[in-house]
Amino acid sequence: MLTRRSLPGLLLASPALAQAFPQRPIRLVIPFTAGGSNDILGRILAEGMATRLGVPIVVENRGGAGGVLGNDLVAKAPADGHTILLAGSGSFVISALTHPRVPYDPERDFSPVGLMGASPNIIAADPRLGINDLAALRERGRNANPSLTFGTAGAGTTAHALGAMTSLTLGIPLEFVHYRGTAPALQDVLAGRVSLISNAAAPFIPFLSAGTLRGIAVAGRGRSKVAPTIPTSVEQGFPDLDSATWYGLVAPAGTPDTVRARLLEAMNATLADAPTAARIEEQGCEVETSRTPEEFGRFLERERQRWGVVVERGRMREG
Repeated sequence: MLTRRSLPGLLLASPALAQAFPQRPIRLVIPFTAGGSNDILGRILAEGMATRLGVPIVVENRGGAGGVLGNDLVAKAPADGHTILLAGSGSFVISALTHPRVPYDPERDFSPVGLMGASPNIIAADPRLGINDLAALRERGRNANPSLTFGTAGAGTTAHALGAMTSLTLGIPLEFVHYRGTAPALQDVLAGRVSLISNAAAPFIPFLSAGTLRGIAVAGRGRSKVAPTIPTSVEQGFPDLDSATWYGLVAPAGTPDTVRARLLEAMNATLADAPTAARIEEQGCEVETSRTPEEFGRFLERERQRWGVVVERGRMREG
């Protein structure tokens, strides 16, 4: 069971290996360009873990193909714990489901380390549409001609998958418009060229506050701490509409259990630090941790199964 803000030290590496690892700086690969949520959160985590591991953690941004390029780099790295990946729900799980020809096997070529946290995803709309909640979205979507448009950060991303889940749950057609990132999609919604968008809350906050973007629902069971006035999908009677952008660490397959335990120990200690947790939550990410790498592995498997159904029913798979 995943626990919120688990205390550090639940896993202790053997004394011999604790002295042997790490032997040099660690490379943390973030499979996106600098400046986005993945990059900011990864750098906060790297800073805290470096202090606890006693070596620098060098962040390497390797963007491209929705995370596939960065994932592939880590899949082919030596399995010694000195190269790790900031994995995410879209870049690590959903991308492999929608693009079956990725150059790695997400189950065979990686070893789980641990969960960092999750950002509740918000479904938002152009306020000029007059859609204030999911019931109104369902009603408008059923009668729209042409179909409402839904901007995403790219095909196979979490936003695309949540859009497909919304279409299936509400029983409405949606026309997906794919962009290279959230920012250009958001600009087109603000300009009235696209109807709907979804993302973790943080990039939406200034526009929600200004009234230029309308929050329809938080796709999950709990309200967002950074957007607490937006009701959840569960509150609105749509419990199956449940999506969060989560973040975690994985290593190349074959990385020793004791090395992964050491990494997880440093990660959980970092996340248990109150000032660090506050910085993370300022980005709209709520800290959640796993007690063991195996627990995170089971979480990943559940995510693959859950999103596999959405990808299949939503006909998201390419090729």
